[in-house]
Amino acid sequence: MTTAVNNNTVSQTVLDAMNPQSASSKSAAEAQQDQFLTLLVTQMQNQDPLNPMDNAEVTSQFAQLSTVTGIDKLNTTLQAMMGSNQTGTSLQAANLIGHGILAPGSSMTLADGKAILGVDFPQDVDSAVVTIKDQDGNAVATLNLDKQTAGTVPLLWDGTKTDGTTAADGTYTFDVKATVAGTKADATALQFGMVTSITTTSGQDATVNASGLGGVSYSDIRQIL
Repeated sequence: MTTAVNNNTVSQTVLDAMNPQSASSKSAAEAQQDQFLTLLVTQMQNQDPLNPMDNAEVTSQFAQLSTVTGIDKLNTTLQAMMGSNQTGTSLQAANLIGHGILAPGSSMTLADGKAILGVDFPQDVDSAVVTIKDQDGNAVATLNLDKQTAGTVPLLWDGTKTDGTTAADGTYTFDVKATVAGTKADATALQFGMVTSITTTSGQDATVNASGLGGVSYSDIRQIL
């Protein structure tokens, strides 16, 4: 028995499957699924009756299609979660307007005998020394800190210099040195700023704009004062 196959019909069916007109309105996974099913049906309709497709091969193809579809749905879900998380972060960041924050930085402003700064310790330390310098880089004061636990420590400098005189209002810099059992330990200098506005960009962390700090990534904020 001979089975006649219309090659023109098969070719047209395959071409239609490879170029679906509605693909532009569907996701990539949905378009691939439609193509796969159309090609599979066409293949089964025109298979050799004396040498049919192997069941294991068909099952394997369905499993691959299911995997691709599952990955596409997972990506869609993750993108939705990321968008939701970014929206939530932006709303939280907006609540910071008018509040003071501490973020990585080594500058501070002394005004009316007050300057706010901070230090972040990633681990417990035995001691730490904050050295305050003027605009020429000369050390004018030191803040000696005793044993500190891991975390953020806000500090206040009243403008008193090492020689007992009062420093003039203005901008100063500072650095931090910490030790554990006589060995140098990590410590991050934190700069103070007042939040004035929030900038959001799709797919990126919200940027917190603070006076004295400039633009700071929301995730870089160590403490809200």
